[in-house]
Amino acid sequence: MFKNKVIAVSLTTVMALGAVVPMVDANAASVKVASKSSQKSKQKALYTYAKKMLKQNKDGLSSKAKIFSKSAFPTTGAASGYSDFLLGLKKQGYKFTSANKKLVKKNLVVSSKSDPATLANAIIGLQAIGVNPTKYTSAGAKKSLNLVSTLYKTSMSKQTVNVQSAALVAVSSNKTFKQPSKAKFSKSSLSLKIAKNKQSNNGWAYNNTAASVDSDTTSTVVNALTMSKSKNKTVTAATKAGRSYLKKHIYKSGAFGYTYAGKENPNANSTAEGILALATNKTAFSFINKKAIKSGQTATPLKAMFSYVKSDGSIKGAYSMVLAYGQVSVATNAYHNGSYTSKLAYTFK
Repeated sequence: MFKNKVIAVSLTTVMALGAVVPMVDANAASVKVASKSSQKSKQKALYTYAKKMLKQNKDGLSSKAKIFSKSAFPTTGAASGYSDFLLGLKKQGYKFTSANKKLVKKNLVVSSKSDPATLANAIIGLQAIGVNPTKYTSAGAKKSLNLVSTLYKTSMSKQTVNVQSAALVAVSSNKTFKQPSKAKFSKSSLSLKIAKNKQSNNGWAYNNTAASVDSDTTSTVVNALTMSKSKNKTVTAATKAGRSYLKKHIYKSGAFGYTYAGKENPNANSTAEGILALATNKTAFSFINKKAIKSGQTATPLKAMFSYVKSDGSIKGAYSMVLAYGQVSVATNAYHNGSYTSKLAYTFK
């Protein structure tokens, strides 16, 4: 979830894979769904692979690259996507051990000077392992730090819409979080700022231009705006428009992705983000794995996403298994085995 557009572009670029499933029928009624047995099998494989990654503190793609390491990631202490990785494990029922928590806290680099994306990631990641981000004491520190208050006191004016959305999700993730005095934004003001950056085609872009609008950024925004629970008409209308953009831009294969030089590039991460956005509304929820969004669609987004999960639990074409596992597992949880719920995937309390 919490990555800037530069990371998103580099990730999806190397994940260009072509169509997810073969074209079998132009009739939308024939759309293929992910069966309960296939869902169970894919989830088990993902979970087994991720647990091994955490146990070995390896990123799943290299025998040397780590998930948590101050030397490898001096500004954050963890690989991009670590917060979703931890949340994905939590959503799949993993019980974090003392050793797991020590590994995270020993390496995580976060302070009052951290940028908003780093703070937002830490707030989600720490909650996932059962650590209170409002009373966080990093390794070697003598005093605790309220990461939520620190984030609230960080300016959002010059941040990308992706980072703004990440911050909005973080402060909205727990109803016990309080906005401090002298905060530089509120949930309502930030959601309105994000909503007003909707482009003419009903989507959002990292650089706020219609030409750069994509499904990943739009999905991230839709999830964030929904989590804010804003009743502002501009915000609610923008959220609805964002879902409409996604419905229009789903590929016939059922996947989401990006288009470059006229070529569609579907991928697991983009599809996972799309599922998270569709899960924010009861009507849109039905398009995740029950029926087609548009004519000619051959598979549902859930079916398409799981087509990337290999038998060993790794994800085909992933540039980062940490990020890929995290987004796919969180999206799987958002589907709740077919039962809609208003409690979104990034909500803790």
